[in-house]
Amino acid sequence: MNLLFVGLLIFLGVHSIAIVAPGWRERMHARLGENGWKGLYALLSIAGFALILIGYSAARGEPQLVYSPPLWTRHLAALLLLPVFPLLLATYLPGRIKRAVGHPTLIATVLWAGAHLLGTTTRADLLLFGSFLGWALADWASARTRQARKLPGAPASKFNDVIAVVGGIGLYLLMALWAHRWLIGIAPFG
Repeated sequence: MNLLFVGLLIFLGVHSIAIVAPGWRERMHARLGENGWKGLYALLSIAGFALILIGYSAARGEPQLVYSPPLWTRHLAALLLLPVFPLLLATYLPGRIKRAVGHPTLIATVLWAGAHLLGTTTRADLLLFGSFLGWALADWASARTRQARKLPGAPASKFNDVIAVVGGIGLYLLMALWAHRWLIGIAPFG
């Protein structure tokens, strides 16, 4: 559980710099240059993510049960997860979805974490998904007050929303019916 905590601290800490220290971020970016800043950011993010994976896997080996959610929460979680992949794709496919939502990746993270919290049963689950939910909500609130950075993505097109929705639903089905079991070891639908 300690590795999970340290991993979350590093990963979410790096991703929180723009929230808690935007001036420091800009000074470091200027000092290190674009590639230096991105390299350091990526290195710390990868290290934190690796620790999250190792720590969560270890914690799942010795689960500490907190509660047993009712069966109907699985259905609600599946419904809440449906827009996650379309929102993630909409981040890089500018169109009406991105304009309407503003920050599709953060909304996707809120839905992903919130849906998983509905079905969580262990302390590790609560720590992992609760941390991501809290971070996404804080970043969303902060992002509304700071200038948006330009993200790489596809050129604007009237088909981007269709691609995001159809591709996102395809990814959702792939994850729900096969990849979640292969990657995580849990089959969402039995």
